Amino acid sequence: MSSTITAVSGSLRYPSTTTALLRTILDGLEHAGGAGADVQIIELSSLAVDLARSITGGETSPALAAALERVKSTDLLIVGTPIYRGSYTGLFKQFFDLVGQKDLAGTAVLLTAGGGSDLHSLAIDHALRPLFAFFEASALPLAVYSRSSDFTEGEVTGDALRAQIDRAVAAAAALLRT
Repeated sequence: MSSTITAVSGSLRYPSTTTALLRTILDGLEHAGGAGADVQIIELSSLAVDLARSITGGETSPALAAALERVKSTDLLIVGTPIYRGSYTGLFKQFFDLVGQKDLAGTAVLLTAGGGSDLHSLAIDHALRPLFAFFEASALPLAVYSRSSDFTEGEVTGDALRAQIDRAVAAAAALLRT
């Protein structure tokens, strides 16, 4: 049985460095033995209007319902968000506000975030970890934080970031093998 890996990009735009980071991690997982995995990236920017309608009491669109079901049923969840004003994006919050409290219980989660400077890196431990602890998810002890300077023309080029990604991929791949 193959693993299901789902990445959620909380970026407000596409393309983005958040999605580039997630794709790089997914590529690393594929090379680490996850070639047969069922992999999907959910771009929250494409669901922004659906999220607003659902949050304000409207119907949940089929696309949004499918994204929520995918997250609920995944073996490994990789989340990524830009950090604005010390926390994840509002779009990211809106999406996870629609996830049931027990829907992620026991799910392995790799946390990633990006910001303009190292000052934003604390948001992983002060915003993302508590959010996934609420869901009783199993957040990996390591996370990946990227800076704007780690990218060139939308591609990961920073050596320190590549080293973080390699460590995260090794940890996530080990979880998928167990």
